[in-house]
Amino acid sequence: MSGTSSERISALWQTRYRTPAPETLPDNAVLDLLLSHHSVRAYLPDALPEGTLEAGIAAASSAATSSNLQVWSVVAVENPETRARLAELCGGQKHIEVAPLFLAWIVDLSRLERIANLAGTGHEALDYEEIFLMATLDTGIAAQNAVTAFESLGLGTVYIGGLRNHPEEVARLLSLPPRSVAVVGLCVGQPDPAAQNGHKPRLGQDVVLHRERYSTETEAEGIAVYDRVADDYQKEQGLSSRAWSETVASRVDSFKGLSGRHVMRTVLHKLGFSLR
Repeated sequence: MSGTSSERISALWQTRYRTPAPETLPDNAVLDLLLSHHSVRAYLPDALPEGTLEAGIAAASSAATSSNLQVWSVVAVENPETRARLAELCGGQKHIEVAPLFLAWIVDLSRLERIANLAGTGHEALDYEEIFLMATLDTGIAAQNAVTAFESLGLGTVYIGGLRNHPEEVARLLSLPPRSVAVVGLCVGQPDPAAQNGHKPRLGQDVVLHRERYSTETEAEGIAVYDRVADDYQKEQGLSSRAWSETVASRVDSFKGLSGRHVMRTVLHKLGFSLR
């Protein structure tokens, strides 16, 4: 994208929201990178340059972490056979097989348990939902830091929520200990320039940004506008036409839209999480 920095930011804003940008916006390379984000599902099979993985994980480690507990781990999978099996477990997502690196992001309370055992103390707090929620948030924050780092190096990424389709099988495949679970996957690789998506529009700030207090005053109109914007994007990408709100309503209508994940609490119990 050519032009001055401020022109690029304004153009990226318009691409993201399909509305004119405010007259005054800050602009820098970080904002340019973040507003340029899009998921990549077509990769070249080329191996990543040496040090790329380690740099990405250093960025993840630099993310905020509640009470410095650092309750996440990540399993880097480069073995083609393992990636093929993960692709199968994730619903047949072929880009997992093609991308040279797959990262399984782990909510990891097992390390805290081992530390407590070595210290000769109890670990009752690990049984409560609060620490699981906190660990899940920390894991997501760390993963997003890594995404930003990888994209700054010109790489493409896409999150894989399908890693939660079969948590027990994934845990066995990756040798995860009790009190740990893979919550999201991440493909990383060189984007295939011959097959790239556009920048998917998002809900406008009149829907998601609330000032001082939560309000739904502009929500209905904002969603109606976004339905039209999202439909235009679908057509541009050669995809079927359907209002975004209809897709959302269909997704939440029944547990069947959860792809088997409606039993997650039961599975988490089996993986060692008490969730009191």
